[in-house]
Amino acid sequence: MKLLLSIKPKYVEKIFSGKKRFEYRKIIFKRRDLEAIVIYATKPIGKIVGEMRIRKIHQDTPENIWNKTKNFSGIEKDDFFKYFRDKNIAYAIEFENVIKYNNPISITYAPPQSYKYI
Repeated sequence: MKLLLSIKPKYVEKIFSGKKRFEYRKIIFKRRDLEAIVIYATKPIGKIVGEMRIRKIHQDTPENIWNKTKNFSGIEKDDFFKYFRDKNIAYAIEFENVIKYNNPISITYAPPQSYKYI
């Protein structure tokens, strides 16, 4: 099964460049049979632009997640801790085998605010 994940364009570019190898979330999806993430770049792009294989999902305190993933976070430390403000648990989706589509795909339905199973 795949997951459609909404990601801001500035982070999508870092994923494609290899500077970002982890996607951070405050809550994680329930299903554990997921193999890949389909990347929806939010507005102003507003299209499906690629996909990536899920390698592992890390769960820990924000401090420990940052220490484990900071070299390939693709995000500034202050922004990371602002995102996880008041959270005791942080999730880092580690991914690999990133594919950038040559022709981004428009969708005919409302994009997910966070994620959607597909």
